[in-house]
Amino acid sequence: MAALGPRVLGCDFSSSPRRRKPIVVALGQLDAGRVRLIDLLNYESLDAWSEWLTQPGNWVGGFDLPLGLPRELIEHLDWPTDWGACMDHFSALSREVIRNTFKGFCDARPVGQKMAHRSTDRPAGSSPSMKWVNPPVAYMLHAGVPRLRAAGVDIPGLNAGDPDRVALEAYPGLLARELIGSTSYKSDDKTKQTPERWVARSDLLQKLELGQSRLGLRLQLRNADRGKLLSDGQADALDAVLCMVQAAWALQQHQAGAARYGLPQFDPLEGWIVTA
Repeated sequence: MAALGPRVLGCDFSSSPRRRKPIVVALGQLDAGRVRLIDLLNYESLDAWSEWLTQPGNWVGGFDLPLGLPRELIEHLDWPTDWGACMDHFSALSREVIRNTFKGFCDARPVGQKMAHRSTDRPAGSSPSMKWVNPPVAYMLHAGVPRLRAAGVDIPGLNAGDPDRVALEAYPGLLARELIGSTSYKSDDKTKQTPERWVARSDLLQKLELGQSRLGLRLQLRNADRGKLLSDGQADALDAVLCMVQAAWALQQHQAGAARYGLPQFDPLEGWIVTA
């Protein structure tokens, strides 16, 4: 029997995980244009997630958290412009200091241009990585990146590490919008977890299974897992699966000989979202 290649995984991240809102990891396998979901793992604390990260493995993962800050912001604040040194500086700050510093930056700017953006944000349609509310992606960076670095994973273009554990920045909204447009498929508010959003999740899953995205990959699910993904009104598990499919595309590019797992040339201070 031939040895299995690297696994693929997607991670729906939370900067404050708990029982009702855990970090969710979707584990899968890429095989001949199909991405088979193997398992869904929940981590209710950052420490539990960190322990899992440090385990030996052979995977390429898409992580739904920003891996860098906008160069414009960093240069304005006179922070280090080397990614590692900048992350060291940022991770040493408290969330209160981060909020006050970023708010001061925004308050001094004109309406419509409050936040600085990375080059990848607009093509991906993602929130600016300095945003500290709704969603608090700056806190996700603050919680996640130091743990990825401590685990010794490889972050192409940013952090040289274990080549058998490769972490890429993913964004599930990018793939979801391609398949179902702006239709809402999730809500953290139980009163807003409507039948219409269930239908949107069903449509999204069907299109993933049929391989109708530009990524050219087909999702393969067991009936029990499909049921879990449909019934989760927060769609944390579904978002992890979307990130897993993005990671599978990156692995496919790597197997075809592409540099940096298919990422373009990008600013080594800011990072880039895979498939954007």
